[in-house]
Amino acid sequence: MNKVELKIFIGMSRALNKINRATNKIYKKYGLTSGQFAVLEALYHKGDLSVGEVQEKVLSTSGTIPVIVRNLENEGLLEKAIDEKDKRRFILHITKKGRDLMELVYPENEALIISMMNIWSKEEQEQILKYMKKFGGIEKQKNSKDKLR
Repeated sequence: MNKVELKIFIGMSRALNKINRATNKIYKKYGLTSGQFAVLEALYHKGDLSVGEVQEKVLSTSGTIPVIVRNLENEGLLEKAIDEKDKRRFILHITKKGRDLMELVYPENEALIISMMNIWSKEEQEQILKYMKKFGGIEKQKNSKDKLR
């Protein structure tokens, strides 16, 4: 296996798995799954969102979101209401209990991720971010928009 592309892929996968294992321990400590944390985090930082908007923000499949929402609703961590503007949609709202939980979980999760990333200098982190954006097409999209101006 001498192909650098495959080595990059394996390295990225291992790094992400290491982060996920560490952050999952935090979620579990607070009685959450990674999916539940992702939904609560979106609502915590973005405010009320439709189910579809949450699904898009957390990059989840449509099949898992209803289960996650139902479980969070049963725990009293979020509320679901029919959208007054579009009766076919539901709007999700984080409750006080959910907000209080996120005020514990989020800073701990953020600190862990930052500490794991501090193996790299700030310059290296900026380079990695640049490469990840390029890989994800963000830079390509930005450059395309700049050319249209």
